Formats: sequence, structure tokens, C-alpha cells
Amino acid sequence: MRARRSLTAALLAAFLVAAVALAVPAIGRPPAAKQAAHHPDRSLHAVIRRTPHGIPNIEARSYAGLGYGYGYAFAQDNLCVMADDYVTVNGQRAQYFGPGGTYAQRGNGVDTNNLDSDFFWRQIGDSKKIEQLLARKAPNGPKQEVRDGVRGYVAGWNRYLHDVGGSKGVPDKSCRGRAWVRPITEKVAYRRLYQLVLLASGDVAIPGIAQAKPPTPPLDGILGPKKLSNQQTAEGLARKLPLKTIGSNAVAIGRKGSRDHKHGVLLGNPHFPWKGTERFYQAHLTIPGKLDVSGVSLFGVPIVLIGHTKSMAWSHTVSTAFRFTPYQLTLVPGSPTSYVYDTKTLKMTSRKVTVLSKESGTLKPMTRTLYSSRFGAIFNSLVGTPLPWTPTTAFALRDVNADNFRIFNHFLDTNRAQSAPQELRILKKYQGIPWVNTIVSDRAGHALYADIGAVPNVSNAKAQACNTAVGTATFRLLGLPVLDGSRSSCNWDNDSDAAAPGIFGPKHLPALYRSDYVTNSNDSYWLSNPHQPLTGFARIIGDEATPRSLRTRIGLIMTQARVDGSDHRGKAGFTRQDMQNMVFSDRQYAGELTRNALVGMCKSFAGSAPTSSGPPQATGNACDVLAHWDLHENVGSRGAILFRRFWTHASAATPSPFSDPFSASDAVHTPHTLNTNDPMVRTALGDAIADLRGANIPLDATVGSVQRVTRRGRRIPIHGGTADPNGQFNAIYAPFRAGKGFSEPEDGSSFVQAVTWHNSHCPDARTILTYSQSTNPSSPFFSDQASLFSRKQWVPDRFCRADVLRVTKSTTTLRQGSRTRVTHPRRRPHH
Repeated sequence: MRARRSLTAALLAAFLVAAVALAVPAIGRPPAAKQAAHHPDRSLHAVIRRTPHGIPNIEARSYAGLGYGYGYAFAQDNLCVMADDYVTVNGQRAQYFGPGGTYAQRGNGVDTNNLDSDFFWRQIGDSKKIEQLLARKAPNGPKQEVRDGVRGYVAGWNRYLHDVGGSKGVPDKSCRGRAWVRPITEKVAYRRLYQLVLLASGDVAIPGIAQAKPPTPPLDGILGPKKLSNQQTAEGLARKLPLKTIGSNAVAIGRKGSRDHKHGVLLGNPHFPWKGTERFYQAHLTIPGKLDVSGVSLFGVPIVLIGHTKSMAWSHTVSTAFRFTPYQLTLVPGSPTSYVYDTKTLKMTSRKVTVLSKESGTLKPMTRTLYSSRFGAIFNSLVGTPLPWTPTTAFALRDVNADNFRIFNHFLDTNRAQSAPQELRILKKYQGIPWVNTIVSDRAGHALYADIGAVPNVSNAKAQACNTAVGTATFRLLGLPVLDGSRSSCNWDNDSDAAAPGIFGPKHLPALYRSDYVTNSNDSYWLSNPHQPLTGFARIIGDEATPRSLRTRIGLIMTQARVDGSDHRGKAGFTRQDMQNMVFSDRQYAGELTRNALVGMCKSFAGSAPTSSGPPQATGNACDVLAHWDLHENVGSRGAILFRRFWTHASAATPSPFSDPFSASDAVHTPHTLNTNDPMVRTALGDAIADLRGANIPLDATVGSVQRVTRRGRRIPIHGGTADPNGQFNAIYAPFRAGKGFSEPEDGSSFVQAVTWHNSHCPDARTILTYSQSTNPSSPFFSDQASLFSRKQWVPDRFCRADVLRVTKSTTTLRQGSRTRVTHPRRRPHH
């Protein structure tokens, strides 16, 4: 009997492995791969012209052809990094990389265990969520042009992989020959798009959703997570929300703020990760007579997300608006999977999810049950902060982006738009923007700021009436309500002008037109232009009449000074070059506000600075280093690194290191004046000195000597510095490790564009992709732009066809059913 049971168990396990292998869609073969070889799709035809620094200018006659060329070019440059993410969204990380590993979605700062990630993404596959969204008609489902573009992208990716002979021929050694490098399907491509839609909502709760399970009294009270107080929960969430791992600056200048008083000027300066799939990829996409757009996309997105058309330029900054709300469920006594809703008792829905996990060289089926409510998935933690599932309470995540595929139609139309007024109409039509503000300038001199997108319709009154005890604390501290799930009256409201149920309509969302300028640097909408503050909006969107970050303040100061000429840098008004000079000026605003007082405090220590813990530190030459610092963070600036460590300690240790308080009537210039009487400010200098000495960094070290990236064994110094809380406009985040020093930059200024127009029909633009186009170390486009960025140099934007043809380095012609053809100027074509 025992042998029979063992045989039965073995057969069952084998069956499960086979069943899961079939149930989990392979990254593998497109269903029509063989058929395409015999019946080529004539729409899959593109020409890729590579201009300096590897920027692909892709021309096609159809959206499918455009996607085809984009997919091929992108795979040439970044196949390994993207293929790794396709493993993620397929729910196969534990299968290929083991269950114990983790990965970072650098766009939201959440580190996720492979197994947790697999259960989350596998349940999305099992639920047919993507298929349901694709079944919708436009505008809620993708337009045909979007569908064609994705179809072409998949075919282009697969074509490249075929051309190099499969995974064994991939040039990048980091994934060459790996089993997980395979052709993809359209379903996989859409899952990646969905991953980005959920970046600031569902994705931040992946571990909590995957690990949530009903309590098992009495063990739960002994072994379960320790319950935090409401204030502790709020403080834990506030450390990471709204998103703090990514940010941006954007400035739109109108005709009254430009030098010629005719045209607009735009700065786009997103601060995004330098590693992983939330990097940008630059391309120029053209369908003659239909579409002509240049800019960047996040990896795996075959459409421009930040860039310019012939007459309009736009950028995005991360919004303060929350895109989800937790609902606190009141559970039925004795039944932790049942909850009260008005007078009814509702059962949670459950789904058993099975994934494969690599265990000691073999694949083992792993199963969990994931739970959901009428509001959304049950979760037990959010960005690492516990919200435990107890015998009386559970939490559900209602995600405004869970059904949001409107975003792709938005960007399709934006890629064809030619003016700020047209872009505002697009924003209002789709309300698809999932987590960013939009800033626009155009040839006619309009300047637009808008936070019009998908935002839960929770008014301040509703939050007050429906917040639970923990919600009262989170709403007060960071604007996130936690609503009572036991009352239907606490459901999100509906606006008559909203593009979807449960979101605010455009009349309840902030937008501002100006003829001088609008800006945003990740604070709320309130001071997009200090001459016309935006007020009266719901707290869930952002705060009003509160202190702005030093980065917001220096951006507003520099912008206003150039508009009115008070910076004494030439005639009033912006030119493109003025915008380039501003973004890479590398002014350190915290230093400007406090350096003189800091030097006085340093000298008062008479050679020995106190520390927050440990013995005092000899000041050595610290006072002189700070006194002679140029108040910038150029690669050669001395004193910036010492000040950076001082300000990090001072800002973290005290609610405000300033003595003069914030005033809403002068928010751009307050608070100010270093509070040298604050004991925490006084010990911050000693701590900074100890930090640098502990890492063997001289107190007068230049920025470029400690902040750099290594490319092919060569160290490239990087200018810029910590944006928040330091007030550095050109954000570069290089983490400091105690005893080791500064790590290489992990995120910050990424794709920077300065765009304007003259009487010429071509836009006048300069760009820099700070980390370069390719993640493949053997590519010529792996570090070339990083070197330019180090020297504050820019790449001329080639937009008009004649300019593109004049600088083309190579041309690749793709046609399904024909061999790939690559030609070079003044060289004979070869196959």
C-alpha cells in the first residue's frame, strides 16, 4: 500500500508539473510563427535609420510596421534586460531564477520576492484580466492603431531574435544562451504594459497581495506580524508614498516668457532609474502624413511617452495624487473570509494559483490561495508597512488603474498632437494618465500644466465621513484615505464628466494655462505658477499652502529670474540654450540658504564638532572647505560632498533645520536661515565629517572623484546631486554606504530635452540620455552619451527628414518574409 501511495503521489506530482507548464503561457513561440513564414504580413515593413549615438529613426507605412521597426531596434539594444522582465510578468521568476531571489521594480522602490511576484502575475494570467481589457472597444480598450503597433512590436522583437540565431546568438553575454530568452507573444507584451500602468498602485502591494492569508487563531496572535499603531502605520507609509524613488522636473515656457515672445520652450527632465526596465529608450517614429514624433519610452513600450512632435513638446513629472485607496473590511466573527457590507454578509472570492519553482535543480509546483473582495485584492502590507489580516479586520486594495487601458489611446493621440490646447482635450477625453502630471509647450507659445488622469473620486468630505481610525492618521499625514468597507456609502463617487466610473472628472482636477510659464518638480499642483496658485482640490490629489521642496523652490526661482531677466544672464526670456544652462547649472540651493551660517557654526566649535553618537570629530579643514565651496555640484566642486552629508543628517534628524518658518504668502522663499541653535543641526556636521573619514574620503573631495559610473573599466565622473532634500535641480542619486562611500548613481536625470521653435518648420531641440541607449556592454551605444553628460554636452535632435538623412550612420530595412538588409552611407548594400 505504501509503495502504491508513493507511486500515486509521484504520478500526481508529474501531472501537476505538466499541467502548470501548460497553464503558464510560455514566453515562447508566437502561435502564427510558422504560418507567417509562408504568408508574410505585408504591413510588417519598416526602415530603421541609426543616427549618431544609436538613435533609431523608424519609418513605416503603418502602425504595425512602426511597431515592427521599434521592436527590432529596441531588441538590438536592450534585449537581456527586457527579457528578464518578460519572465517577471509571465509569473516565471521562481522557475528560472529560484524562489528565494528578489528583484527591484526601481520605478516604485519595492523589492519583491520571486515567488510572491509569480503568484501575483500568475493570478492575473489565470483571471484573463488582460484579455478582458483587450475585449473592450475604444476608448476603454486600445484603438486599432495601438493593437497594430503592439502586434508589430512583438513581431519585430521576435524577428531580431531569429536573425541572431536565437538566444545562443544574442550579443549581450549577460543572457546569451539562457533558456528564458525566447520569442514573446502579444499577451506577454500587454502584460508588460499593464505592469507599468500599475506602477504606482497595484505594483506597490505585490508582496502584500501574494502573502495575504486568513488568520489562524491562536497562532496568529503569537507568530503573526506585530500590529503597528495608527500613527506608526501612517509614518511607515509616508516614508515611501507618494512615490519617492522616482521624480522629475518639467518647465513649460509660454510666449511671454520666451526671448522671442512668439514661441514656447520646454524642459523635460525626468529623474528615473538608471538600471532595470524603468529606463528610457529614445527613438523617432514616422508614418508619413500620419505621425511624426521623437522622444523616449520606458522599456517595452512601442510609443513615445515623453518627447515632441513638429509643433508641440511635452514631459511628465510624478504626481502626488494617489491612484488607489485601501478599504478596511469588517470581518464576520468566526469567519475571516467573510465581511460585512451594509446589512449583508459577503464572501471573499478565492483563487488557487500554481506556479513552478526551481528546487534543487528540479521544478516543483507551488500553490497558494489569493483572496479578493468587491473592492479588490486582499493584502497584508503596503510598501513594506504591515496592515495585518486579523480575525476582525482585513484590508482590500481598490486600484483606479486596474481597468485602465485608456492610457494607450491617450499616448497614441498625444504622439499626433500639435498644440497644448489639443493635448488638454486629449487629457480630458481619456483621463488615462496613471501616475504623472503633464507639462506642455508649443510653437504658438502656450504653456500648460495638468494633473488630469485616473484619480479615485474621494472628496475631502467623503474621506472625513468614511476614514477608519488608521485612515484618519494616513489622510492627515500623507493624504491617503483608508475607507470603511462595511458601508456602500463609502464607495468612490461618480462625476458626470468622468471618463470612467469612480474617478474625478476633469472639472475636479487641476490644470493651468499660462503665457509666461508653468513648472512642476513633484510637489503638488498648488504652485505650478506662484502668480496663480491652484486651490480647492481634494487632498487625495495633493496638498495646498504647505512647504514646497527645495528643488521646487530653486526651479521656480531660476525660471522666474530668467523670464524677467533678474538673473543678469542676458536679455529677459528663455532660449533653448538658457534652458540647457538652467537644468545643468548644478546650483545647490540648501547650500545657498545655509552655507554662511554653517561656516560660522563650524568655526564656533573651535576645532571639535559634536556628533549624535560617539566622540566629537576634529573639524580639521572642514570650515575652510565649506567657506570656499562654489555652492554648486559640478564635477570639480570641492565642499559639495561634505555639505551633502551634513544636510542629509540635518534634514533627517529634525522636523526643520531652519529657524525662519514657512509662510504660505511667500512659499517660494520660506522657510530659511539655518537654525544653528538646534542640537541636531550642530551634531549633523560632526556626523558628516565622521562619515567621510570613515569612508576614507577627503573633506575637500570633488564631486567627480566620488560620484561616477564605470563603463568598460573607465570611470566617468557625474555632476549633479541629491535633489530632495538638498534642492539640487539636476538630480543624481548616488547612495552613501557607511564605511564604503558613494555607490554609483542609481537614478536621477535620465532623458533630458530642451525644445523650442523658430520660424523654421523644424523644431529646435537638444537631448541627452544620460546613461546611453544600450544596456549591452559590447554595444557602441553603451556609454557614449554618459560621457557627453559628464561634460554637460548635448545631442542635436534630428527631426526633419533631410537632417536625419544627412547624419544617418546605417539603414536597416525589414520586411516580413524577406532577409534583413543593412546598408551604410557610400557603401554598397550587403545581405
